[in-house]
Amino acid sequence: MKPPGEEENQRLGKLLLNTLAREMRLWRTPVLKHGFIQGSDIGPSQYQEVIVWLHEMSTVFQFSSETFALAVCVVNSLLATVKAQLKYLKCMAITSLILAAKIHEEDEVIASVKHLLEQSGCKFSTAEIHRMERIILNKLHWDLYIATPIDFIYIFHGLLMSKYPHLMFVNSQKSPCLQASLWTRQVQHCMACHQLWQFKGSILALAIITLELERSTPDWFSVFTGLLRKAQIESTEFICCKEMVDEYLTGLELSLPTNAVYILDPTSMLMFRGYDMQDEYGDGNRKADVHEDQEMDDFCDGFWYLYDEATSMKAERRGPEDTSATFQEKISPCPPLQPPSSE
Repeated sequence: MKPPGEEENQRLGKLLLNTLAREMRLWRTPVLKHGFIQGSDIGPSQYQEVIVWLHEMSTVFQFSSETFALAVCVVNSLLATVKAQLKYLKCMAITSLILAAKIHEEDEVIASVKHLLEQSGCKFSTAEIHRMERIILNKLHWDLYIATPIDFIYIFHGLLMSKYPHLMFVNSQKSPCLQASLWTRQVQHCMACHQLWQFKGSILALAIITLELERSTPDWFSVFTGLLRKAQIESTEFICCKEMVDEYLTGLELSLPTNAVYILDPTSMLMFRGYDMQDEYGDGNRKADVHEDQEMDDFCDGFWYLYDEATSMKAERRGPEDTSATFQEKISPCPPLQPPSSE
């Protein structure tokens, strides 16, 4: 009797071999020459910009990550095959996304070409998209089943869970499902980087997974070597890819804007509510007989202002004769916040 998970591991092993064969047969990548993609006037920054835009369109159309990844692979294969001009790049990209959707998405998810163009804001006509579809299909010999990095992410993840179920990435505090989702997002970021397009999807996917294994698994090296052997990847090329991926993803993390930290000053909040009380009673002076519990209620109201909920809360308490809208036009809807002390 086979141990638990062995049958699944064998099935995934066969799937990996078939996907590697598709990658070997269909994978193509553009070549940079003198700062431009060979045979075109398209630079790396322009390429990255259109790939980022393509991901935005995929999100707008509610397409899957597999659809986006296949669209990028189709764009790369086309750029490696034909002499393209920059003015046609966006048309190539959106057409590649539509073709990828026809392979991966359900029919009810895909809108008409006209509707997709309207959603994307592109000024291409339906006829231009259909003409570009024929060009792409002819140049790629009607075979768009290119193995993508995300295909390999799913396969490697399945192999890890079937053969090493004890990992479960406890140290990273992520469930297996969330972990696969994180790797998918990282792959999507890397697919927009022109320095990384020289690596096959299998290498890129394994590099991302290995970086996580190093951080979360003490015996990561034995796990990694097993995957490397199954994927038939040369170690030298893999190490180069892993270092570049690590540098690129670290750069993305460092480029994220830091959140400013503020400390709420209760004194300023009470002063803020004091102005509100003046407006409420209309005579410019607070009533002397305001009770302490009313002050506490006003203090809490300041928090409602802070989270932009004051209008609805006041409407419930004051009724239709609420006149606070006029006062809101005069002042900020949020009480003053003080920057943290340097002491």
